[in-house]
Amino acid sequence: MSQDNKLYDMLGVARDASETEIKKAYRKLAIKYHPDKNQEPGAVDKFKEITVAYEVLCNQEKRDIYDKYGEEGLKEGGPGFSPDDIFSQFFGGGGFFGGGGGGRPGQRRGPRKGESLQHVLKVNLEDLYKGKVSKLALQKNAKCPDCDGKGAKTADAVKKCDECNGVGIKIALRQIGPGMVQQVKQHCGSCKGEGKVIREKDRCGKCKGNKTILEKKTLEVNIDRGMKNQQKIVFAEEGDFESSDITPGDVIVVLQQKEHAIFTREGDDLFMEHKITLFEALAGFTFYITHLDGRVLTVSQPAGKVITPNAIKCIYGEGMPIYKRTTEKGRLIIKFTVEFPADGTLTPESAKLLEKILPKPKAQPKPQSHDGYYDDCVLADYEQSSRHNHGGHSRSEAYMDEDDDEEGHGHPQGVSCQQQ
Repeated sequence: MSQDNKLYDMLGVARDASETEIKKAYRKLAIKYHPDKNQEPGAVDKFKEITVAYEVLCNQEKRDIYDKYGEEGLKEGGPGFSPDDIFSQFFGGGGFFGGGGGGRPGQRRGPRKGESLQHVLKVNLEDLYKGKVSKLALQKNAKCPDCDGKGAKTADAVKKCDECNGVGIKIALRQIGPGMVQQVKQHCGSCKGEGKVIREKDRCGKCKGNKTILEKKTLEVNIDRGMKNQQKIVFAEEGDFESSDITPGDVIVVLQQKEHAIFTREGDDLFMEHKITLFEALAGFTFYITHLDGRVLTVSQPAGKVITPNAIKCIYGEGMPIYKRTTEKGRLIIKFTVEFPADGTLTPESAKLLEKILPKPKAQPKPQSHDGYYDDCVLADYEQSSRHNHGGHSRSEAYMDEDDDEEGHGHPQGVSCQQQ
């Protein structure tokens, strides 16, 4: 058993202290020595020391090694950790043990990724059917070639910011209740959140210390067959360069399909409407469709196979190519609208001819009227917005009690009916 009690002494706890006691001691010392609260010389080093002590003693495996072998046993290696991670575990987001802080002790953070740029690319339905390569010209901030994105003439001219101790963030503690504080993180104004500063005389002559230059670039956007509206094509890390410790964001191209004059896309199917005459609906037809790739489809319906109004038919294998399986296609769906002859174009002679050809209507027996009267009525065109009948009376006025209209046998005025 090692006699090394240095880490316990740093936190001011006994060797057999519980985890709760260790956490309580660290919390108290962290508030006292945090660099943003304590500006005295040595406060930063003291804060790091107590953080190291806490990281070891609150990890049972590391604590066992320390108790047996002392600090030498810990030097065998292990996962790294950040004092900021441990501090934020206590004070991040809404007070002690709030859970709103950073990562666990022992967790390494990878490079932050920059913001992605999004571009909308308008395409025709033909492009999505056949496939196409489009060019997208853009301007972006690229790494300065003269200073390799450092912003300085030489690497050693880049200095750590003294204001934030090189972290780019200043942490302020705000009391939110008795014994409770909240950690507020702010970008350091001196280094603009970068953690490093460059004197003006040491700045790169090409980028003036900005680390980037404006660059024009053309991306080739491969629109594959079967791609869909709002589908995204990602160009990884083609976004703006910010600094060497930040991975450039992506350029995301969003496809936006233009409206087509004939076809509407529904998944992998194509939908269209086609108008035919009543004669074609009864006697058959042939018509032609120019497809999205320029092929002409001949669509025929033999005589005797009747198309009813709003009938929906389909042609298999003539829809959109299925994305990533372009040898397969969806359906071409056709909705038929039957155009009837205009009012008054059918003569009595033509009607007699149709009577010989078409099936005769089923005879309907005439029901017995309760009062012996039969009213002949004339059908008129229905207007949904109209609330009045032809005679100008409202519906409530039209339907009157029989006692008020003995002559008309209870029928409303203004209705074109004749008694027989």
